Amino acid sequence: MKHKILIVDDEKNMRWAINRALEKEGYEIFEASNGQEGLEAFDRHRPDVMLLDLKMPVMDGMEVLKLIRKTNTTTPILMLTAHGTMETAIEAMKLGAIDYLSKPFDVEELKVQIRKALHVSELEEQVTYLKETTAFETGNVVIGNSQPMAELMAMVERVAATPATILIQGESGTGKEIIAHLIHHNSSRRDKPFIKVNCGAIPENLIESELFGHEKGSFTGATSRKIGKFERTRGGTILLDEIGELSLSMQVKLLRVLQDKEIERVGGSETVSVYARVIAATNRQLKKMTEEGTFREDLYYRLNVIPLDIPPLRDRKVDIPAFVNHFLQYYCNEMGRKLMTLSPEAMDQLVNHPWKGNVRELENFIERLVILSPTDEVKRVDLPTSGTIDANKDRPLQLPEEGLSMDQLEKDLILQALEKTDNNQTKSAQLLGISRHTLMYRMDKHGIRN
Repeated sequence: MKHKILIVDDEKNMRWAINRALEKEGYEIFEASNGQEGLEAFDRHRPDVMLLDLKMPVMDGMEVLKLIRKTNTTTPILMLTAHGTMETAIEAMKLGAIDYLSKPFDVEELKVQIRKALHVSELEEQVTYLKETTAFETGNVVIGNSQPMAELMAMVERVAATPATILIQGESGTGKEIIAHLIHHNSSRRDKPFIKVNCGAIPENLIESELFGHEKGSFTGATSRKIGKFERTRGGTILLDEIGELSLSMQVKLLRVLQDKEIERVGGSETVSVYARVIAATNRQLKKMTEEGTFREDLYYRLNVIPLDIPPLRDRKVDIPAFVNHFLQYYCNEMGRKLMTLSPEAMDQLVNHPWKGNVRELENFIERLVILSPTDEVKRVDLPTSGTIDANKDRPLQLPEEGLSMDQLEKDLILQALEKTDNNQTKSAQLLGISRHTLMYRMDKHGIRN
């Protein structure tokens, strides 16, 4: 795809000269002759770099810069001016301009600045992506060594290199998003965005705009053009999580995208080509839904090119110790306490628990264990309802029949400890049987300030 450059300058000859020089570099060029036109062109074309003149009629460049940066902080904007002063340059940089060129400038210097701006933009995209996928780079992901997971990972490795659409199915908490990340991370698209959309969390009247974007004025509240998730993927991967929650009308529109590789923004007539690799995920039985008429059969087969099924944790108990040890190490490190260990009996309890919420439920349990355990050597855990630790079979606190809020109990105990010690964190931590770092971590979670 060609990089798009928007030139906003009231001097026609200047726009012509820049346009001529940059077209030879293979860029797609758009122009505007004043600030207001520049804003509209920015919304319409979403350029990769904007060249913005400072002094213009209708609206000057500094005002345009301010307005754009209210909603867009990433597109590189290069200021151009024949009236430059150091103070103006500093102000523009503070407002978010990437650099500043004073007219007359050398065309070769402009080309260098544009290449630098594009490079910085690409690096920022990579940084964003790597922040989301640091776990994969550092080995901070546990998949498991069971036969079902070994077969699944072998399939992931084979399909990652292809552009095929993938459908991941599995119960809630089994790690469908992690598998999707791994597919993207091992594909040729790894340096492009990975964008997740939770189809079940977006209201039905907004899902089309969220996926495909909308034009200004297309509905009440659409005050400017919005670029949807498919366009923002820019050749990367889009994960459509909870795909089974889409309405039948939305399913028709998604089917067209998968077939034609193009979208139309809400309220628009222009078709926009998209190059996203689609991964869908669901905890529902889509095949059964097609039989019931709640999911389109043609969409199901379009999504189900490569099916990946993640088995529940109860069907791969051999993986549980690896998850337990991983989560223990992670949360002990997070909370500044010595690495905890489990006795064989305690580990056996965890291995044989059904874990209806799968890996997510197990992780939440281990986090509570690290927070509440008074000892670093846990000999027995209390399963499955209360989630509290019973290391010595002593139970000074009895669970009421009506239940209680663990978060509220923890907050109340911390507040009592701080009150007893006159807000001394070290002494409070000793009273609670935890480290000071853990106390500070929990205080921050509950919004408690000394």
